Amino acid sequence: MTHAKKPDLLRDNELIYGRLLAIDEPHLIQRYNKALAAFGLEPTKLASFQIDRTGFSPEIAEECGDYDYLDPNEVNRRFIILTPSQIDLPVVHTAFSNTSQLMFEFMSKNQRAIDALTIKDVIYGEIEDSVPKVNDIEDLLSINQVEFKVLSAEDVLGKAAELGKLVDRLKQEPDAWRDNAMLQRMVDLAKVCGDIRENALVPDQVIFRHNAYWTSHFGGLYVFVDPDMTTVISDPAAPGFRRSRPWQVSYLSINDADKVFRFLAATGRLDLPRASWIEASGYLEHRAEMVVRALIRDAEPNRNLTDVDKVWLQTWIHGHADLIAQDGNFPFLNAAKREIAQFGHLKIEDVPPRQRFLVVRAKPDHPDAWLTNQLISDFVPQDFVSRYVFNKPGFYKDYDGFSDAWRSDVVDVLKTTYLKDKAAFRARLYGLTD
Repeated sequence: MTHAKKPDLLRDNELIYGRLLAIDEPHLIQRYNKALAAFGLEPTKLASFQIDRTGFSPEIAEECGDYDYLDPNEVNRRFIILTPSQIDLPVVHTAFSNTSQLMFEFMSKNQRAIDALTIKDVIYGEIEDSVPKVNDIEDLLSINQVEFKVLSAEDVLGKAAELGKLVDRLKQEPDAWRDNAMLQRMVDLAKVCGDIRENALVPDQVIFRHNAYWTSHFGGLYVFVDPDMTTVISDPAAPGFRRSRPWQVSYLSINDADKVFRFLAATGRLDLPRASWIEASGYLEHRAEMVVRALIRDAEPNRNLTDVDKVWLQTWIHGHADLIAQDGNFPFLNAAKREIAQFGHLKIEDVPPRQRFLVVRAKPDHPDAWLTNQLISDFVPQDFVSRYVFNKPGFYKDYDGFSDAWRSDVVDVLKTTYLKDKAAFRARLYGLTD
């Protein structure tokens, strides 16, 4: 997944590579370079750069001309940990949507070891799975778990393990304390590792489950895991589609809105349109505005919408009634709102498949809520806010095709809605609490 250098408009407003950690202390840059060298990469000449949770730096990616420098085959992702505070950062470049979650679990479960190690050293390695390269869907399905292969530049990990063995020897062998060379070695190791009885230097848990995810492979592919069935949703042109493990894998075309919707509803991943959440959330009003803005963009691509208000939008709608009727989504959302107000719910089976995605969201308490919202956003590309919140790769791809006028409008809407208070916005519209 290559990234062109994104326009400064996104960077200036922290809509791409926002909330990253600045690395500008010489000793940390030196440690980062040791990790790069271990990966066979050139050291950075930058005096400062920013990193995400995995240690990826957009500035270093630009310097070396390779956005996949920590992701060589878009599988077996590399990581560089300079500080425990990386756990609070986003992951801004990855081929798998669950990289962020896996890094979080690894850093949470091994917090003591990471705290102790990063005082003296850089931790680096890779999130290793069973395949070196992804050629078809079978390769993706064979990844059931990942293992964090953890190294450190000064080999503090290896030295701590060696010191641990020598301490055991000292305890178990009656004459070991007479071995001066061994005692001297222990003193030398302790200078590097400190007191290993106090410092938990070796990570406790390095193997984690690889559950539901989206991957950029084959133009974008979703894997959902249920107790008795795994479901793959992708373009049917993906190599291995419907041929890999047909007895345990269900395949759905991402172009088949009806089947995808039925799957999400049947597996309890959707909040269907009911007054209980629709009316308080303002969800349908949000969708309606997104639909109208997209129509304006298509009809008048160079119009600047930065300062338009609801009255202006209403006037535009009246003046373009034919266009609105022909598209059908705005009248549908208004009718849905009336029906929900009257009956408390919407008869979803009466709604054409693609329009169903306009009036649903992921069930907030389902473990796959974020992934489900990402998939829903693929069926509602007009809603660039939802695309930005749940589907950054899709949003950036869309953004590359926008006119300059539309780009500045998109940035303005995101700043005044989502960026103002992300948590409150996600809670109100999508029912998600972090």
